[in-house]
Amino acid sequence: MENQQNLNNGSHALVIGSSMAGLLAARVLVNHFDRVTVVERDRLPQQPELRPGVPQANQVHVLLTQGQRLLEQLFPGLEAELATAGAPKVNWTADYPLLGIWGWFPRVDSDLVTHTCSRSLLEWLVRRRLSAYQNLQFLDQTQVTGLLSDNSNSKVTGVKLRCRNPSELTELTAHLIVDASGRNSSLPKWLEALGYPSPKETTINSFLGYSSRWYERPDTFQADWKVLTVVQKPPFERRGGVIYPVEGDRWVITVAGIGRDYPPTDEAGFLEFVRSLRSPILYEAIKNAKPLSPVYGYRRTENLWRHYEQLPRMPQGLVALGDAVCSFNPAYGQGMTTAALGALALERCLQEQRLTGLTRRFHKQLARVLEIPWMMATSEDFRWETTEGGKPDLITRLMHRYMDRVILQAVNNPEVYRRFAEVIHMVKPPSVLFAPDILAKVLAQVIKVQQNTTSSVNEVNTPPPQLTKLV
Repeated sequence: MENQQNLNNGSHALVIGSSMAGLLAARVLVNHFDRVTVVERDRLPQQPELRPGVPQANQVHVLLTQGQRLLEQLFPGLEAELATAGAPKVNWTADYPLLGIWGWFPRVDSDLVTHTCSRSLLEWLVRRRLSAYQNLQFLDQTQVTGLLSDNSNSKVTGVKLRCRNPSELTELTAHLIVDASGRNSSLPKWLEALGYPSPKETTINSFLGYSSRWYERPDTFQADWKVLTVVQKPPFERRGGVIYPVEGDRWVITVAGIGRDYPPTDEAGFLEFVRSLRSPILYEAIKNAKPLSPVYGYRRTENLWRHYEQLPRMPQGLVALGDAVCSFNPAYGQGMTTAALGALALERCLQEQRLTGLTRRFHKQLARVLEIPWMMATSEDFRWETTEGGKPDLITRLMHRYMDRVILQAVNNPEVYRRFAEVIHMVKPPSVLFAPDILAKVLAQVIKVQQNTTSSVNEVNTPPPQLTKLV
């Protein structure tokens, strides 16, 4: 039977969308299928350029350390290509001053090292790598408009297409369809058209908005940092920002406001918003820098999980991953790393060399992958009373109190900070922050609070001495 087919004998896989999730899925599929086709609605540029299908590409895109390690695993030598393209190398605990809720974190060495770059450069390098595979084809300027299925609708057999040229093919068959079309995925309505239920959706929205502008890094710039962040401080300080270096000796400056405190997109309003942050350090760095772009705004930042893993039934030959399943508040930088973890979950499922039951196996595994980043993102968003989609339960509130103490310890203890950073970069699980030595430090701090001996704890919103020389 068709749904018993092994992954050989002319097998074909089709990916909807050339997002990072789609590209990483394609990299996995070329190992298991004779042919792989990536269908993309946009025209794919032949060099690093923006495209309409990635409206948030002008904002800062952080690839966490775990994400860069996974990409290097899938594309050996990619880090060297980033370096050759001029992507700065950043040690995320030594080169990165971070003003957290309790003050400036210490500067310590670690192995949390990545190359920072634009989203456009990273996608282009990955597409170029994929183009070297003889069994992979990009079909751009083509839109998937629906699914094809067998007579019983129990198996998806291909997709319906809308092409730029009406004379071109309007259908394409495949043994496996991977939906990586992003937040605006049409898969729920396509399932309904085949007689299946659409997945339950969970949405947690803190109403965070971004504005970003690109700058030329000043020739006279002198400082001992490469990336710089001032974060929000619940419940009142709703504004934060980051300076992020990318290839071409450029900075991307992104500022954000939570609870509909959206940063303006006009020049004067943008600069005033930067000036209003709880530390002046970002404003001092950019006030004399040369802008290279207009101010770009972006407000589609809600956490959204489509629970395909909970569906009682789905047609065979179909999976979804990336933002098509679960998208996060971009403030936490988890999207591309989680997409890589999802692609590797697909790899594990495909290693069984059978398509039967793949849909359910994969979505169960993907749900386990999503649990930790979802918990990390939504629990932070629940710190704000304006967040909609639910309220923090008792466990979440207790976690907030505990994590506040851990962060306070991290401000004063380089080893605690190093482990905290490893969790943020998804290198280690959050459970490491409950290790006995950290628990002991937190309990000791609680005792001090009860004894009213915390007067020495003093947040410093102005830059520490080593950061005062900026330009």
